[in-house]
Amino acid sequence: MPSKSGEVDDFMATLDHPLKAGVEELRSAILASNADISEHVKWNAPSFRYNGEDRVTFRLRPADRLQLIFHRGAKVRSDLAEFAFRDSTGLMTWLAPDRGVVTFPDLETIQSQMAAVVSLVNHWVRA
Repeated sequence: MPSKSGEVDDFMATLDHPLKAGVEELRSAILASNADISEHVKWNAPSFRYNGEDRVTFRLRPADRLQLIFHRGAKVRSDLAEFAFRDSTGLMTWLAPDRGVVTFPDLETIQSQMAAVVSLVNHWVRA
């Protein structure tokens, strides 16, 4: 299991968010699930990389929810027409053909959907 990054640890130490415990739980579960997933701070939030490429990033605002953004990096990719992903969990709301979001309104939802979300992350990073 990759260790948590000091950069994200420092970010989390100063994070003031009502769902901070959920961020920590998701962070730990995602990192424990795949040795090829690492983390850093990007776009003012913890972000997960797969083989060095940003793929999933927390959205921490507005503060009444927590979101995970599933993306393929910051730049539009030339292979968009060939990209396909099937969300077998039904949790993702599509923002674009290659960008989705999973929204958590509370800690109970995070905990009840944890296994499905970790599975979704692991399928997404390989897509």
